[in-house]
Amino acid sequence: MAEHTSSSITIEAAPADVMGVIADFARYPEWTGEVKEAEVLETDDAGRAEKVRLLLDAGAIKDDHTLAYTWTGGNEVSWTLVKSQMLRSLDGSYRLSAVGGGDRTEVTYQLTVDVKIPMLGMIKRKAEKVIIDRALAGLKKRVESGA
Repeated sequence: MAEHTSSSITIEAAPADVMGVIADFARYPEWTGEVKEAEVLETDDAGRAEKVRLLLDAGAIKDDHTLAYTWTGGNEVSWTLVKSQMLRSLDGSYRLSAVGGGDRTEVTYQLTVDVKIPMLGMIKRKAEKVIIDRALAGLKKRVESGA
């Protein structure tokens, strides 16, 4: 069974503002670092992305893949791998919790990556940690800058 990596950060903004940035896939290349291209392929009735193609370059993990997204209320989104050149699985989620009266948000990012090529578990965990840490730092900077 695959192990997952998880980390959290507090952002000085309401959960709805944070989720607005998370849901804006077209702008991911501006703040994530690892995502070089993002294309929404399908949306649900509410206009939220259900299937997204991402071109990823995270050092040890480079891939062109498609993810399926599931939105749970306004404070959680999870994803699972649909297709990939290099990855066997890529499952993750963002969970948002209002803190400080609702004007701040704790964001927890969980990620599990499994590659098709042989790779030491510690290298996979390090890649997951790098992806998570950069994504959370980029998300915090993006949201708090008001961009």
